[in-house]
Amino acid sequence: MAGVRGLDHINLRVSAELLEPVRSFYIDIVGLRDGFRPAMSSGSHGYWLYAGEAAVLHLSGGADHSMQHGTGFFSHVAFACTDLEATRARLESAGVAHRTVVLDDGAQVQMFVVDPAGMTVELNFRR
Repeated sequence: MAGVRGLDHINLRVSAELLEPVRSFYIDIVGLRDGFRPAMSSGSHGYWLYAGEAAVLHLSGGADHSMQHGTGFFSHVAFACTDLEATRARLESAGVAHRTVVLDDGAQVQMFVVDPAGMTVELNFRR
């Protein structure tokens, strides 16, 4: 039976002037890396950012904000992360405000940040 196997990627469409600051945030702060992005027949520009071998975040530039893209009540994106202390140091060094939530008596720590385009990002650390 056909069905969903898992999450493939998230696409963020941002204005042309936000494309580079958002890209830098996800690379320098969140810890994703640039990777292969195929040529698009639509002529759109942007980046595919990778976690391991997977292109988990597709960034598209030049979004037309006058057009509704059907995001509805979308709240945030969450990434499974490693090295809580290094991430905390990176956030503090960059002056990125964050909120920390500890769950299950410390078995899981969540850090919430906001990217330059206003998207809430949850960084999850499981022990």
